[in-house]
Amino acid sequence: MGTPTLDQTTADALIAVPKVRANDEETHFPGAGGRLSLPLQSHDGRESFFLDIQRGRLDLRKGTYQNRARQIVLLVRLDFGGPPHRNPDGEEVPSPHLHIYREGYGDKWAVAVPSDAFPHLQDPWQTLQDFMQYCNIIDPPDIQRGIL
Repeated sequence: MGTPTLDQTTADALIAVPKVRANDEETHFPGAGGRLSLPLQSHDGRESFFLDIQRGRLDLRKGTYQNRARQIVLLVRLDFGGPPHRNPDGEEVPSPHLHIYREGYGDKWAVAVPSDAFPHLQDPWQTLQDFMQYCNIIDPPDIQRGIL
């Protein structure tokens, strides 16, 4: 079974839809090597999403934040503190970089991170806040900051 695909119009609409937390559970921002997968939904409850957070095991400035729809369709992924990414056309995009769903390619293309949307990339906590805003998560999960 292959990865499900979306047409670009549907993917863009899913990225733009306002997202809210699916429950009121309190979670803690993961430490070294930690991961979280938090459920989200559209305001009307018709679409479900996930916010995934993954932190580096040794380097806490390394991580991945992603927003998925329909269980496995990656809409937006931010990779920071890691290696560069090579796009299908051979272009190398340095880290940090942003993957945005592209019809026919899924998450295989990356672009430079827009500095106006992510001005605090040295701070993983603030970068998470910026990522949630970028993905239109208007009522985010209850994530406690803890010790970074």
